[in-house]
Order: sequence, then structure tokens, then C-alpha cells
Amino acid sequence: MSVVVPMESNPETMNKYLHKLGVSEKWRMVDVIGLEGEALQWVPRPVLAVILLLPLSDAYEQNRCEKENDFLNKRQETPKDMFHLKQVLSNVCGTIALVHSVANNTHHIDLDDGLLKTYLKDAQGLDASAKGALLENSVAILEAYKDIIDEEEGDAEETVNNHFVTFVHKDGALYELDGRKSFPVNHGPTTSETLLEDAAKICRDFIAREPENIGFNVVALVPTQ
Repeated sequence: MSVVVPMESNPETMNKYLHKLGVSEKWRMVDVIGLEGEALQWVPRPVLAVILLLPLSDAYEQNRCEKENDFLNKRQETPKDMFHLKQVLSNVCGTIALVHSVANNTHHIDLDDGLLKTYLKDAQGLDASAKGALLENSVAILEAYKDIIDEEEGDAEETVNNHFVTFVHKDGALYELDGRKSFPVNHGPTTSETLLEDAAKICRDFIAREPENIGFNVVALVPTQ
């Protein structure tokens, strides 16, 4: 089993990882420097996915339980072609967030033959738990990030108290994809044009639950310009 290195919310490193996995260099991650007004206008469009780095905390756990109970009570349905996987290993949430971002946008993103394309092909027809187990056993995918960190001779984040979640547009709705949650969370209507603004609102809600915590960061998957 591979030793998983915690991912940093660093667009430059994330981009090296995505491209190593086979994602076209036509796409890249960028920082979202603010979650309101003019700051959002600086983000290139279209935005295919938004990734939030947040602290693992009591507030997060309470929200996670509430969302899962709400899903079960309302018997919500998610799109059949939604790609959602469950987290199995510790420290792998960053990779999961990137996989969620790409796997739900393959109609936009060209994937070269390689690690990620093979994983997505092998994951077809599997449930979320099986997809997570398959990723756990995809040693080459996990080692690819470690190789990048080693090449940069940087120190990976030692803490595992942070977590990544992804927001994507699917069938007219904004979905939150979290490897620690059993189901995708539907946050209501959105469009491909308003995904960033609508996801930013949900990110602000996460932050508002923990106003004294500074451990939040947001990046977005956008075209390379």
C-alpha cells in the first residue's frame, strides 16, 4: 500500500499532478482570492469545478451528519452519471477532490491515455465505496503526487486536520462532492455560467460556521489562458 502524502491547496502543485495523471494542459487550477463581488470576476471562465479546503472540526462533522440525514429523509436522487467516491485512506481527500472535479467534466476535459483515464474506465459501474477502494489500490495515482513533492524538494503538510470538498454543476444543480459523505449534496439550482458564484455562497456558509478559523482556501478548475 502506498504512503499517502497530504495534499496542499497549491494550484501550481495541483496542476503538475493533474497533468501527470493525464489531464490536458488546456485546463488548470487557480486560486480564488475572494468569495464575493469583484474578486470572483478575476477567475477565468468557464469554471468547471470549485474545491474548498476546510478544517476538520466539530462544526464540519455536525454539518456532515445533518446533510446525510436530510438526504435519507427526503430520499433524494442524484444523476446516474454523477461520479462520487467514498474516502477510504487518510490524507487522500485532495486526490479525491481532483478526481471528482475531472470525472464529472469529462465532456469538457480531454484525458490522455494514462493513470486517471484507466482509473475512470475501471471504476465504471462501481458504487461509491468500491470506487474508493479502487483508488486506494491505484498505487501509481497516489505515488504520482508524492513524486511531484519529492521533485520540488518541498515539505508536505504534516497535518491531516484539513479536508477537501468539490463543487460541480450537474443537470442544472450545484452538487457538493465529499469523500467523507455517503452521498452527493444537492445545494439547489445553478448553471455552468453561475457555478462559481453559487459555490462561493456555499463556501461562505462553511466559513460562517467557524468565523474564528482561518484554515479555509478555495481553488477553481478553469481554462488555461
